[in-house]
Amino acid sequence: MEQNILKYKAFVTAVNLGSISEAARVLSYSQSAVSRMIADLEHECGSPLLQRGKHGVCMTSSGVELFPYAARLCTEFDKLKMKIDDMNGLQSGIIRIGTFSSAATHWIPDIIKAFQEEYPNVEYELLLGAYEDIEDWITEGRVDFGFTRLPTKKSFDCIELARDEEMVILPRNHPLADAETFPVTALNDYPFIMLEKGIKAEVTEIFINNGLAPKPKFTTIDDYAAMSMVEKGLGISILPKLILQRISYDIVIKSLNVEAYRTIGVAMRDKTELSLAAHRFLNYIDKR
Repeated sequence: MEQNILKYKAFVTAVNLGSISEAARVLSYSQSAVSRMIADLEHECGSPLLQRGKHGVCMTSSGVELFPYAARLCTEFDKLKMKIDDMNGLQSGIIRIGTFSSAATHWIPDIIKAFQEEYPNVEYELLLGAYEDIEDWITEGRVDFGFTRLPTKKSFDCIELARDEEMVILPRNHPLADAETFPVTALNDYPFIMLEKGIKAEVTEIFINNGLAPKPKFTTIDDYAAMSMVEKGLGISILPKLILQRISYDIVIKSLNVEAYRTIGVAMRDKTELSLAAHRFLNYIDKR
């Protein structure tokens, strides 16, 4: 039965992602295997379901007609497997988690360690990315849930976990290194190192909310590169407090003289559709 369902899952996933190769990655099959599954389904239907091109795939008219039924079948089959897991008790399973680097470093290992003591046969898959990546993975079903910034841009079931203060980091010889707090108006007075992607939005909000315009001298995508540049005296930056734990860089960390934080939470498409393993894991997140 599951082999037959896989053909429909391959078709639905390829449509949702617009790519057979991406569908293969998400389903953990080779690209040729996914292509073969879809070809078998097309043979059963007597007509092509996908139009292949160098930029991906799109549905034919037959594909459009079949898609809602196939998607519903896959969803109901996943619910059936979850119910069977519930009836048998949680003996095994896999939990797929999307996360950003600081949560992966400072939160998730402790949560998994506690969870494994009771459920040692459960496996884990962690995907690291920016907030936008994590939301896409949740939408695609690539992960069961994701640690991300709240509010999310999409309509997910969300659980708020913490408010993480945004901190200014300075070189040791900075003129304001001994100040009690860093005045937000001084952010424009020194070379600034900006983080791209999700972090950039948080920092930009701090500037805009206080009537300032960010003028980055340097831009990077890596938290630790920013810390290294600050340590070398190349400028100042803003990073969340969570990433600044247990660091080896010789830098000064200061609170701003205004409130600035990001809200961290865990998000999922639909909490009622989570596997038993993922449901149980959520309880351990709340206890972290």
